[in-house]
Amino acid sequence: MRVARFMERGNIPAFTLVELLVVVAITALLVALIVPTLARAKEKSRSTQCTSNLRQWGLAFRMYADENEDRLPRRGQGVQVLFQIDRPDDWFNALPPLLGLAPFQQLVAKSNRPVAKAQSVFICPTANDPGERHFLPYAMNMNLCPRNLPTATRVSEVVRPSTVVALADSPGPYSATFPSARAYSPVPRHSGRVNLLFLDGQVQGFAGKYVGCGVGDPRRDDVRWLTGTPSDNQASAY
Repeated sequence: MRVARFMERGNIPAFTLVELLVVVAITALLVALIVPTLARAKEKSRSTQCTSNLRQWGLAFRMYADENEDRLPRRGQGVQVLFQIDRPDDWFNALPPLLGLAPFQQLVAKSNRPVAKAQSVFICPTANDPGERHFLPYAMNMNLCPRNLPTATRVSEVVRPSTVVALADSPGPYSATFPSARAYSPVPRHSGRVNLLFLDGQVQGFAGKYVGCGVGDPRRDDVRWLTGTPSDNQASAY
C-alpha cells in the first residue's frame, strides 16, 4: 500500500536532462564501437567462405588433371567480357561436374545461373553482380592455358606451380583475370585483400596492392601469373 501511495503522489524519481544526455552519449559510443566490430566479423565470415570455395575449385583442378593426362582446363575467353560459354573444356564447364555440380553452360540454359549472394561454389559471398550477361566472381589466370595454344598446358610444364595463380577473386563479367589497369583485373574485395588459389591447391589472401590489382603485375616471387610455358610470350598484352 505504501508503494502504491508513493506512486500516486507522483514521487517517482526522474532522470535529469544531463543524465539523459549522458545515457545517449554512452549508447552512441557503444554503437560506434560495436557496429564496426560486427561488420569486420561478418566480412571475415564471408572471406572464409570464399576461401572454402576456392579450395573446392583447387580440388577440381587436381581431379581434372588426373583424369586428362595432367592437362589443365582452358581459361575461357581472355580480355573480353564472357559471352561464349558452350566449350566443354573451359574451366567453368569442365570443373563443376568433378564437384558433383552442373556445368555453367547448363545452369544458364536452365535459367539457374548462380547469382550474387547465392550459396554456390561459383559465388564469392562478398561479390556484387555488375549486371553483365554472365556472372563469374572467380576467374582463371589469364596466362594459364589460354585457348590459342594448340594443346592444353600440363601441370608438370608449369614452373613452380605452388606460386602460380590458378583462380582469383575477379570482377564478375570475365572468365579470366590478370593484374592490370583494365576492368578484368583481380578484385581485392575482402577489406582490401584478394583471395588467390594457387595451382598446387593452396589458398591465400594478399593485399590488393601487393598483387597489383587495378595496376599491373608487379612480378612477385611468391604470387606469379607467368607460368614458364609458351603462354608467357603473350602476357605483355594483358
